[in-house]
Amino acid sequence: MELADLISPDLILTDLKSQNRWQVIEEMVDHLVRLGKVKPDDRQNVVDVLKKREQTMSTGIGFGVGLPHASTNLVPEAIGVLGRSTSGIVFDALDNEPVFLVLLFLVPIGQFQRHLHTLSNIAKMLHRQELLQEILNAPDNITIYNIIKKYKKEGIQNVG
Repeated sequence: MELADLISPDLILTDLKSQNRWQVIEEMVDHLVRLGKVKPDDRQNVVDVLKKREQTMSTGIGFGVGLPHASTNLVPEAIGVLGRSTSGIVFDALDNEPVFLVLLFLVPIGQFQRHLHTLSNIAKMLHRQELLQEILNAPDNITIYNIIKKYKKEGIQNVG
C-alpha cells in the first residue's frame, strides 16, 4: 500500500489550525469522525492510542514532516489523513524544526508489521524535497492528491 492508496482528496486537509502535535492529532481524528472513518463513540480512544504512541517518541521525522500512527482495533482497515499547515506545528521533531505536513495513519491491530513497510515508503517519499515543496505550494486538496498520484506513477515512492 502506498500513500495514494491510503488517502483520497476528502482525506486531505489543506489548512491545519493546530499549533502542536497533540492538537493536530485531535484535529485530524475529528476529520476522520466527520467522514465516518472513525465512529464518534471511538473518537477519544483513537486519540488516546495515537497520543500514547506519540509519547514514546515523536513521530516528527524531520524535514517538516510528522507521521503520527498507531494500531487499534477501532478501525477495520488502514486509514490515513494528510494535513498541511501553512504556519508550522511544534512537533518535537527529530530536527527540532516545525512540521508543515502531517500524515496520521491508523491500522488494525495485528496488521501493523505488514504496514511498517508502507510507513517506511511514505516516510521516504515525504522526505523528497521537490514533492514536499509541490504539496506545500498546491492550491487545494485535489491538486495535492494529483501530485501524490503523479509521484506514485513515476515510481518515486519506491525509491530508497
